[in-house]
Amino acid sequence: MDTEEFIQIRRFIVKLGKMLHKYGTPAFRLEAYLLEVASYLGVHASFISTPTSLTFVIWSDRHEDEYNHASRLLPGDLDMNALSLTDELASSLLSGDLTLAEADKRLDEIDAMGSPYGKWLTGGAYGMATSAFAMLMGASWAEIGWSGLLGLLAYVWTLWSQRSKRVNLMLEPATAFIAALLTCAIGTYIDPGINIPLIVLSSVIVFVPGLALTMGLAELSSRNMVSGTARTMDAVMQLFKLYFGAFLGVSAGFSLFGENVYQPAESLPYWATWLSVFLLCLALVAIFRTRVKHIPWAMAAAFIAYSATAWSSDYMSQGLGAFVGAFALGLFANAFTRIANQPATIVAMHGLIVLVPGSKTYIGLNSFISGQDFVQADHLGQEVFLIFMSLVAGLIFANVVMPTKKAL
Repeated sequence: MDTEEFIQIRRFIVKLGKMLHKYGTPAFRLEAYLLEVASYLGVHASFISTPTSLTFVIWSDRHEDEYNHASRLLPGDLDMNALSLTDELASSLLSGDLTLAEADKRLDEIDAMGSPYGKWLTGGAYGMATSAFAMLMGASWAEIGWSGLLGLLAYVWTLWSQRSKRVNLMLEPATAFIAALLTCAIGTYIDPGINIPLIVLSSVIVFVPGLALTMGLAELSSRNMVSGTARTMDAVMQLFKLYFGAFLGVSAGFSLFGENVYQPAESLPYWATWLSVFLLCLALVAIFRTRVKHIPWAMAAAFIAYSATAWSSDYMSQGLGAFVGAFALGLFANAFTRIANQPATIVAMHGLIVLVPGSKTYIGLNSFISGQDFVQADHLGQEVFLIFMSLVAGLIFANVVMPTKKAL
């Protein structure tokens, strides 16, 4: 291997690694995938990935050429469209269908792509996701509607944060504060008796870091100590910021508009639970930027995970039920990888989102600080911990029973 070829290879690997990091790939999957690519390209390499940095060490067979590169990066956001296209590109390169120069150019094109669903559909998905979550939590029809409207407001804040660094730094607490303040006003002047804490939680559920906590624990279980600890602590701080904004907003709202007396509404029928799961999964398609051809797989993953958990919870505790759901999801995701030749992450994230106890973590924090529960929940702390551990264990067991064919 001459020096010019080595330079071309290491440039491609560095660019590929940064893009996969940008799309929210967990550290253990990112490092394993880059090692596979480096091996196929004929170089030796070592990588260290954390949520905010990425380090590359690449060298040739006899160490004639060596290269070190360290980058300070922002935490990545899930982008299943770009992740899928990048994986297809890497597969084409390794099979010889693309040259390194063509692959490098194609990476730039993928990186420049926006969401395939546009801002209007994505905004509608935010409203649908918040409404669906409120429905899943047993809210009344009015509360579901208010949650959806405030979810649209959360999307406006998200768009603003993409243009302003100051807004991006205060996105979670500011969104929660405004949502709480408006909910208090609604409860006083428009719709008295609504469940204010539940509406506030539903309106910011897109920001609740349940998935990030699960990914952090999964990284810790795979012995990625630095990345797992950093991701877990970042998720905890994000949760604290959300709760502080909501707590401050409700306190200010009660001071300005007066306290709201909650009046329980009639319970929704049982079929509303499954409708809410369907609507939530459909909304996540646009939020996660899932490709159209993967939508049936993503929807199936969510229903398999939720139904397996619901069925098994009839025979065992809810925490152990989450293990069954995660195990079934892991098997399905690995089967998807074998059939579609695409990363398991594409469908696994859709299934995990209906299993992770992010909302219960928020509710537990509220119970700890205020001493009040706005939904019925007993032994919440122990249950949340057991569910998180069950999810990680279920995915590990699934990888043992049916190993994935792709590192991603």
